[in-house]
Amino acid sequence: MHEQDSTPNGNSTDRSRRGRRGFLMGAAGLAATSVVAAPATLAQAHTASSATGAKGPVGRRNPVTAAITQTGHRRLGSGPASLKVSGIGLGTQTMPGNLYGPVTSRKDMVALVRTAFDQGVTFFDTAEAYGPFESERILGEALRTVRDDVVIASKFGWNIDPDTGANTGLNSRPDHIRQVVDGILKRLRTDHIDLLYQHRVDPTVPIEDVADTVKDLIAQGKVLHWGLSEPGLGTIRRAHAVLPLTAIQNEYSTLWRGPEEQVLPLCEELGIGFVCFSPLGTGFTTGTINPYTRFTEGDRRTATPRNSRDNMAANMPLVQLLQDWAVRKGSTPAQIDLAWLLAQKPWIVPIPSTTRLSHLLENIGAEEVRFSPDELQELNAAVASITIHGARLSPAGLALTGVEAPPR
Repeated sequence: MHEQDSTPNGNSTDRSRRGRRGFLMGAAGLAATSVVAAPATLAQAHTASSATGAKGPVGRRNPVTAAITQTGHRRLGSGPASLKVSGIGLGTQTMPGNLYGPVTSRKDMVALVRTAFDQGVTFFDTAEAYGPFESERILGEALRTVRDDVVIASKFGWNIDPDTGANTGLNSRPDHIRQVVDGILKRLRTDHIDLLYQHRVDPTVPIEDVADTVKDLIAQGKVLHWGLSEPGLGTIRRAHAVLPLTAIQNEYSTLWRGPEEQVLPLCEELGIGFVCFSPLGTGFTTGTINPYTRFTEGDRRTATPRNSRDNMAANMPLVQLLQDWAVRKGSTPAQIDLAWLLAQKPWIVPIPSTTRLSHLLENIGAEEVRFSPDELQELNAAVASITIHGARLSPAGLALTGVEAPPR
């Protein structure tokens, strides 16, 4: 597999690579038949390997997972802010089971994280708000024996009651940030956070005050790098001037290309990496949901205008385009969307979230999909020609994006 530190995806006509992609599709389907059993089995092996100090499971490995390993890496940020991560990371927002519906078990989520590590994923994304707190606890338990071999990102920025979990709004006051970071460290079972984001810009706290606070935390060794999620452009510049940013985390996929207008050019200008959440359009670009899909009770996607029946029907040409390219490249629609992101810039890293082994293997298999310059130009033009209908977030969610911090 390719190294992604400095070059974007290129073309490959190697016969073995094409055959491997075909195997990846079959493996993903096979894994789907044992979504619950496989992680639990691997968890037992991890327990045994931990006793001997080994990183991975002992004995014979699952032949499906053993054949699908990610080796590509990318760099977020530049200079002292540079951070090396796996080319495709793992988001964990869905693992507490209160975002898209319940999960099989907490034990399975821990095992899935460990499986991701065994398959070459070294970049894991969480936040205090996911659960709240539970996502961090899952990562803390899953990665404690391999902590020095992974990069963990978490986020602050909300006023969450530590006892009840009630969220009463934004809070990025310096004293609160310090308190939250101590809680994150405890839940992650670590002494440092590799990448700490402000989850959303607080319109009442100057970003310079936030940057100075993070700078103090870095001096104490509690934080190594920092970033912002869905910030305003002016806030990015001001924050970066005080303490160089390693990454901006925004939504980005073929379904939502908003960052291309201003955020990505600014990241390129300043040498800041870009991390994509919802890189598969919360499942839409995988082709697994459509206008006839009925979401389970509590699935938060029902509050998104983009997921109304009429809007999904209007957006199906994008799914068809990805399906056509999947056939053409011997892959899946999800892999085409992720490979498309990887091909845009060498400093872009998607972090698809999943609770299923089959989806994990499928996602990391996207690393194998390559586009020639002509193919990428063709695909970019085709994606750009499709008009997407419906807002990506609820009105309340959109109001928290692109916010500018007040002057100091």
